Amino acid sequence: MNIEDKINIVKDILKDKKVAIGFSGGADSTLMTYLSSEVAEDTLAVTIDNHLFPTGFVENVRKACERFGVKHEVIDINFYENDDFLENTPKRCFTCRDMMYSTIERTAHENGFDFICDGNNISDLIVDRPGILITYKKGFKTPLIEAKLSSAEIHEYLDKNNIPYSRSTTCLATRIPTNTKTTKEKISRIGLCEDYILDNTNCKIVKVRDLGELGIIEVDNIDEILSQDKFKLIDGALKAQGFKKVALNLSQIDDNEYIAIDYAEGSYSYQLPFTIDLENTKKQIENIISYDEEKIELDRITIYENGLVEGHDFENYDNALDAFMDTLQQLRRNI
Repeated sequence: MNIEDKINIVKDILKDKKVAIGFSGGADSTLMTYLSSEVAEDTLAVTIDNHLFPTGFVENVRKACERFGVKHEVIDINFYENDDFLENTPKRCFTCRDMMYSTIERTAHENGFDFICDGNNISDLIVDRPGILITYKKGFKTPLIEAKLSSAEIHEYLDKNNIPYSRSTTCLATRIPTNTKTTKEKISRIGLCEDYILDNTNCKIVKVRDLGELGIIEVDNIDEILSQDKFKLIDGALKAQGFKKVALNLSQIDDNEYIAIDYAEGSYSYQLPFTIDLENTKKQIENIISYDEEKIELDRITIYENGLVEGHDFENYDNALDAFMDTLQQLRRNI
């Protein structure tokens, strides 16, 4: 199935509905809002300002919604007042999304919008993002997942159609290691450091990991950091913010996520970066052959508690990949 076919699936899902969308201005929610503005009866974009997003976040989302001609609500939630969030446990993304989605849900209903969507795409299901469980809990619709659109395909479509979107919309709290308390001071320092790098390079995506005395820089274009001795200026700027040492992650950020499976002679395997809640997953699946505490057996697919998914007896790679993506939508992970 090509990208246009997948886009048409999304349009068919949204057509003639009153659609509310959690809107961050990133690629996924931008595509959702754009397509909804084209085919839905009415569209409401809901943005949560939690005081943890990069500089210019609210201004960017307002401009985007004006461009698409859709209704837009910006809701202020001060996450610094939530002790559970500030404790920064491994469940932080679950806690964060629960707060945001509850507000989006309430705002949508108050405005008469009954079809509530988020921008999760199919490649979000193969990375360690536990917030997806809130999508399931709230019953939010996921048209991009249903259409099996990956991040790479979404970027390709937006770029091809000259639809602008923000490359940097991730919460700054994700730069702080779990089980390390989140504070305003840390978020402020991270924001200042990332702004400096963005302002003084041609990088589009910048993350500064705050490991106390050590700051680790991640960018989408390492050459921009290494050229013309810019790293010396960046090193000095970050140390001026309190870091004792500054390091550069040599693995460039690549947000063009897609799904590829290990396939040979009709069989495939994929190791997910999280474990599977088999009991909950079992509730999503029909025609289970067998089930125990270690695995679920289907007709041609086995799902293991440790996150391994295996398939067999497929005619070709495309059929195997399609079946794997169907399986991904039924999995329920552990946190």
